[in-house]
Amino acid sequence: MTVSSQNPMRNQLLAILPEADYRQIASHLEYVVLPRGSLLASAGEPIEHVNYLASGIGSLVASTPEGNKAEAGVFGNEGYIPTSAAMGVELSVHDVIMQVEGDAFRMEFGSFRKWMEDNKNFARVMIRCLEAFSIQLTYTAISNAIHGVDERLARWLLMCHDRVSGNEINLTHEFLSLMLAVRRPSVTTSLHVLEGNGFIRSLRGQIIIRDRAALEEFARDAYGKPEEEYRRLMTGLF
Repeated sequence: MTVSSQNPMRNQLLAILPEADYRQIASHLEYVVLPRGSLLASAGEPIEHVNYLASGIGSLVASTPEGNKAEAGVFGNEGYIPTSAAMGVELSVHDVIMQVEGDAFRMEFGSFRKWMEDNKNFARVMIRCLEAFSIQLTYTAISNAIHGVDERLARWLLMCHDRVSGNEINLTHEFLSLMLAVRRPSVTTSLHVLEGNGFIRSLRGQIIIRDRAALEEFARDAYGKPEEEYRRLMTGLF
């Protein structure tokens, strides 16, 4: 990463803050590079940092007591993680993992809590983002209940496409399996369906979006509402 890329305004939340409020918190931000597989929080462990992604894709992974895992939510430069820090929760309930390499600006948990208490505009943005992420998690549960695997895959690919530059997304079959909470053969079958319709091209470790509009139409109501709510919640705050 070049020095010029180390601009906190690449995170949409930090860019929303009024300049005076951003200046107050800027010295508490630390730039970090996050390879794929980086663990940003561990289930049952103290939250050490709040991360504001500038690039890349991370996922919130929920686990059952018997060790079964599924992705509950996805995030990029539109927010921060773990969002539970906004409520003063000190332990992470979930694992938070980078699925596509990127970079971020992180803040120590104690500093984050101080600014939540001391800066009304900062707190307002963080709470709005928490609500937007909660809506995404709700719609993930709805989609898992009512949509088929092909539509759910289309939804996740659209969500990932929203969070990368360009049309190439570096996603492994293992991650796609986690996204959908299905076995890898089911992932392969669904990729063939989407590729056969001309929506995507599937390569080893990479998905290329070929027809975004058609992919959205195929996903139907599995995609769109949380994205609409994010725009509503984060627009016109100041």
